[in-house]
Amino acid sequence: MATFRFIQWLVDWLENQSNFAFDWDLGNLTKNLKKHGITYEEAESVFEQIEAIRALGEQSTPKTGEPRYGILGLTGELKPVFVCFTMRGSGIRIIYIRKMNKKERRFYAELCKE
Repeated sequence: MATFRFIQWLVDWLENQSNFAFDWDLGNLTKNLKKHGITYEEAESVFEQIEAIRALGEQSTPKTGEPRYGILGLTGELKPVFVCFTMRGSGIRIIYIRKMNKKERRFYAELCKE
């Protein structure tokens, strides 16, 4: 399981974006739907609910070839989700998105109280 190191600039960056551009890998457009039941439109909608996003930070393990970031948030239909993404140029490339597990839901609830 991946672990993340909190970084404040990610929170600041997310909060200061007026809109997000997405760079989709063609395989990921349908993979998240087949594997996790979440459409790419739902995935993009998480970034429209900026007040609901809680940044976990940069993935520290396992090591990857490019920086990956994790957030907890809600889709436009209020599904609680975990999103792993990277930044490509000026766009966000979602690596995967899935429903939050029980531990993540508890952690998200704690973060939302702060």
